[in-house]
Amino acid sequence: MKTEYSLKYGRETKSVYIDEGADVCVFRPHDLPAIAGLGKELNRALDKPLDAVPLQKRPQPSSVAIAVPDKSRPLPVNSLLPPLLERIRQAWPDLSPSNINVIVGGGLHPPLSEAELAETVSPAVKQKYPVTAHGADGDEFVSLGTTSLGTPVTINSRFWEADFKIVLGQTDPHQFVGFTGGAKGAIIGCGARRTIEKNHGLMFRPGARVGRLSGNPVREDINEAGKIAGIDFCVNAVMNADNRPARLYAGAQDAVLEASAVLCASVYGHEINELCDVAVVSCGGHPKDICLYQAQKGLNLASMAVRPGGKILLLACCEEGVGDDSYYEYAGRFASAEDAMEDFKSGEFKMGAHKSYLFGLTLTRFEVVLCSDMPAETLARCHIKKGDAQQAVDTFINKQPEGTKVAVVPAANTTYFYKK
Repeated sequence: MKTEYSLKYGRETKSVYIDEGADVCVFRPHDLPAIAGLGKELNRALDKPLDAVPLQKRPQPSSVAIAVPDKSRPLPVNSLLPPLLERIRQAWPDLSPSNINVIVGGGLHPPLSEAELAETVSPAVKQKYPVTAHGADGDEFVSLGTTSLGTPVTINSRFWEADFKIVLGQTDPHQFVGFTGGAKGAIIGCGARRTIEKNHGLMFRPGARVGRLSGNPVREDINEAGKIAGIDFCVNAVMNADNRPARLYAGAQDAVLEASAVLCASVYGHEINELCDVAVVSCGGHPKDICLYQAQKGLNLASMAVRPGGKILLLACCEEGVGDDSYYEYAGRFASAEDAMEDFKSGEFKMGAHKSYLFGLTLTRFEVVLCSDMPAETLARCHIKKGDAQQAVDTFINKQPEGTKVAVVPAANTTYFYKK
């Protein structure tokens, strides 16, 4: 007899069947009901912001900028941005809509096209307020000095020039930032390439790991940069496993980050004391597996549950392919993941190339099979083996199921593991 496990794959699901003789543990995010009324919950958070003065009790600014995430994040911008804009207008009725800028920040992701921008920010908002897509390699930046760790704080000039700066984002576990959220949506989302590269280059330092805020140099560097940039207010959502907002926090960047990270850890963190032989994992579906670049996060976090030399099956549709040309070009220069890692460690930190290194951390320590819509030859250039999901399960588990310890991880891009 076999048990069916249905896992998200792109915008659909795929089922795999595991022999009942295997010792299977399903690591699902802990239940967190979705918010029934987003507008009402947002108003509640704005009425009592954390460590901050409510908007309506502040003097009216001359201009406002709001940084929001791009399509690679599941935050429902179209549901949260209109009520946030309404509250801003209620607090400061004499502020002209033309002086409220919305900036869609995607870090090093390509700037959104007009069509993509229309999907992220509703036409009603675009008709009334200035909306722009950030590009990390553009020329509309302002340099604000450096952090204590040497990161140049160079951010989108539209964001910096605003009299009042807001970040609208979400808090997720992150493989080396610890948790997303807080200032990250502006410093990384709306930062210049040199800012992002210098900050992410800190990922090799002690403490740069998932689930950690204090003592994490990458996260603390972002927080410091946020203060240098003068971020005035943050609104962060914690999402449930269905990619729906379950809790909203508003207020000062550090207070919002800390409060949302506590809840996020309780939902996505799992204590594990015995490593598994095999992991069968899904990134969590669209948009978590929108491309190979994003899918790497699920592979990295899932590997925390697997013994060295174990096996990992990753389901990631990757409807947009690789997702980063610099990563693809870099990985293709080498005959193996080991060679790419050695080259990366010997040179200067480069975004894109760093993703090849992060993939290599898993590819060189585990047997990995990726079930994806991407062509096998494209994946092979990235040193990744493509395979059918059920065939991989049969090879990894079902041929010798007795005693095989298996981790099934339905939301691998956000699920992480730790020892007590």
